[in-house]
Amino acid sequence: MIYHLQKKVIRICGGSVILVFTLIFFLIYSFSIRQLDETMDALTDRISDNDGKFPEWRDNRGNPRIPVGVPDFMTIETPFSTRFFTVRLDESGQVADVDVSSVSAVTKEKAQEYAEKTCESGRERGWMGDYRYKKYQTERGTTIVYVDGSMNRFMSNRMLLAAGVVLIISAFAIWIIVIFFSKRAVRPVAESYEKQKQFITDANHELKTPLTLVMANLDILEAEIGENEWLSDIRSEGERMSALVNQLVVLARMDEDKTNLEMQNFSLSDMITGVVSEFQMLAQDRGKSMEAQIDPKVDYVGDETAVRRVVSILLDNAVKYCDDGGSIRIRLEKKKHPALYVENTYADAGGTEIDRLFDRFYRADKARTFTGGFGVGLSIAKAIVTQHKGEISAYKKDTDHIGFQVLWRK
Repeated sequence: MIYHLQKKVIRICGGSVILVFTLIFFLIYSFSIRQLDETMDALTDRISDNDGKFPEWRDNRGNPRIPVGVPDFMTIETPFSTRFFTVRLDESGQVADVDVSSVSAVTKEKAQEYAEKTCESGRERGWMGDYRYKKYQTERGTTIVYVDGSMNRFMSNRMLLAAGVVLIISAFAIWIIVIFFSKRAVRPVAESYEKQKQFITDANHELKTPLTLVMANLDILEAEIGENEWLSDIRSEGERMSALVNQLVVLARMDEDKTNLEMQNFSLSDMITGVVSEFQMLAQDRGKSMEAQIDPKVDYVGDETAVRRVVSILLDNAVKYCDDGGSIRIRLEKKKHPALYVENTYADAGGTEIDRLFDRFYRADKARTFTGGFGVGLSIAKAIVTQHKGEISAYKKDTDHIGFQVLWRK
């Protein structure tokens, strides 16, 4: 149990780190792409505002000077380092002029091909290969300016790669740290759990001896003075206490994950049919009807004795808590994984805390009226199902029906 708790802590912490780092990388990626687009759009705006030419930034005396309002990343050298070309279209949409004088990697034919694809996209801004474009209208028709963004893209990708590598290494390092410290984190729980197991073991030994003596002396008294109401009550309570001690021992052993399961192939249909037949007479005696719908030829590989115990616990629970004159329904369906459903009428289904039904010693009956159980049966059933890698859950079918579902994993 502690080992599984440690693994769960590692999975939760590791999963949280991966989730957070993935979100961080996504935010970095989104911010980087947005910044790249804004940077390239600022360049295309400068060229388009100057009718397809990069403006010369000079003052009245002809000295280099950056005008007010220019983005910070632009310098006096930006007009000389920016590679771009323009394509002008006439009013009919035909190429009227191509200017590739500010770029060497694109021919006029390639520029015309870019312009055709840009017009087909119908977008005013976007990427065409490594070129960021802007399409705008002029008095002479449509002009498209393309600015080379290969260097900016390269730097952006390198930055994203570096961020990704740093995040992956950091996540791996944190995962190792979590694994290293997880044992220390669960140590208080482990110590408490060991004390609990030791308490159950000690209580079992301390209770069994006096219970054995009580039952033995009870037999002697009944032999000498005969049976009477008081001796019957003592025997009943003694047997009840013995059953509780035995169930606590079963739970303690299951928690240790040392229960040896004899895995074998058997007919789940036949086994459940047999258990149902055993409880039908009990249900009938208590004025409750029991209906079974068992799909034939449903096989399962598991410990037949343990699986039978789960079915017995669910049916026993249904008989105990089913309303007087109510009905119990059992279904076994042959799916990808065999599914068992046990449902019964229960007037207080609406007020039942479904999530707590598998808690030890939890009783839906707030008054804890004795019904022959201690509130540990469903805990044992859950432990057995978990050992078989299956799933068990409770549900409310409606306001007066409660049910249990068991998925037997193969």
